[in-house]
Amino acid sequence: MNKILFKWSKLKATFWFIPVIIIGLSILLSMVLVSLDGMIDVSQDGIARFFLVKSSDSARSILTTISGAMIGVAGTVFSVTLVALTLASSQFGSRLIRNFMYVRLNQVVLGSYISTYLYCLLILNSIRDSEDFAFIPSISILVAILAAIANIILLIVFIHQIATSIQADHVIADISDFISKRIEKFSDDNGSIKNKIINADGVLKQFKYREAIYSPANGYLQYIDKESLTESLQQGKALLELQFRPGAHLVRGLQLGWLHTETKWDTEEQDKIQNHLVFGNSKTAQQDLEYSLHQMVEIAVRALSPGINDPYTAITCIDNLKATMCQIAKIEFPSKYQFDKEDHLRIIMVPLDFKGALETSFNKIRQYAAGIPSVIIRLMEALTTIFNFTETIDQKNAVKKQAEMVFRLGENTIKEENDLADLKSRAHAILD
Repeated sequence: MNKILFKWSKLKATFWFIPVIIIGLSILLSMVLVSLDGMIDVSQDGIARFFLVKSSDSARSILTTISGAMIGVAGTVFSVTLVALTLASSQFGSRLIRNFMYVRLNQVVLGSYISTYLYCLLILNSIRDSEDFAFIPSISILVAILAAIANIILLIVFIHQIATSIQADHVIADISDFISKRIEKFSDDNGSIKNKIINADGVLKQFKYREAIYSPANGYLQYIDKESLTESLQQGKALLELQFRPGAHLVRGLQLGWLHTETKWDTEEQDKIQNHLVFGNSKTAQQDLEYSLHQMVEIAVRALSPGINDPYTAITCIDNLKATMCQIAKIEFPSKYQFDKEDHLRIIMVPLDFKGALETSFNKIRQYAAGIPSVIIRLMEALTTIFNFTETIDQKNAVKKQAEMVFRLGENTIKEENDLADLKSRAHAILD
């Protein structure tokens, strides 16, 4: 079931899915309204005469004008979107293009204009004006006018959205909010097994057979359907020991891990286990927290490149990564052990921990920050704040290690004594 939900979430994130749904609804709406116009004779007296069309020529003129305008604006919207994607790619990196494509407003705007154009064409085709029979779908035309008004308002909102979406601070804040939500989900996934202590080696010795499981395809491991996989292993009275976590790039035939069983499994049974793993050509954020961290780091690294030379954007990324790591320091990461309903160990995974997240967040930024005092000093400030939020010895040691590397970088690359003194004053809380 979780695998189906994963596929569904990927489908909703595509750029074409929402527009296609809106287009389908517009076709259905046109059929319903034309049928309604055929059943109801709307009076055109009183105030209604100002809104309802009386002649077929006027009806055709209105629908032709709206449809022509909508398809023209749809082309403009598409062009503006491409320009925004080009700017985002050059400024923030091509991996962030998907963030702009997945913005729901962009999908709704494109679908709205195309569907209004198609709706007007269908209503236009239903107009009849002959000696024997005349039919003017007044209600349908009124809805077309209202849709045109709504699309004008939507265009203004869209332009505002595009103007703000390519701002560095806005992009970084969106990624930070997304990471915060993923961290909360990681914490929720931990469940009741987070404090469970188990002798995994002792459990593994209880199985008679151990078979290697290999990657069925080239690409990134995107998702592990842990619930369905656990059920399959429970039915086969087996245990799966994985050597990779979601986000790892695998090669066809590379060993994924070990399958421990009580009886000899054939190839077909092993293939069923692999079906609970989802592979793809790119990483996703569903189960890979590092993916979103990499997006933030990429923005900072590009900002520190000599061609862009934008330390302010890098500092903004560091500030948001600092908030993220402070949040991570307070959560319990999901256990590496997955149990079935009968409390038997079924999966041993490779978990992400605080140290790994910290290294992912700051290693590359530190490496590219050489010779930029403002960024190095801000890195030390961030580590000092994170250090105050850490609770375990392992967490504190991980932060100290990063602080030592940042301090050595500052000593080797900062030439101004006052800047170096600022760095030392901020490192005092961690290193002394």
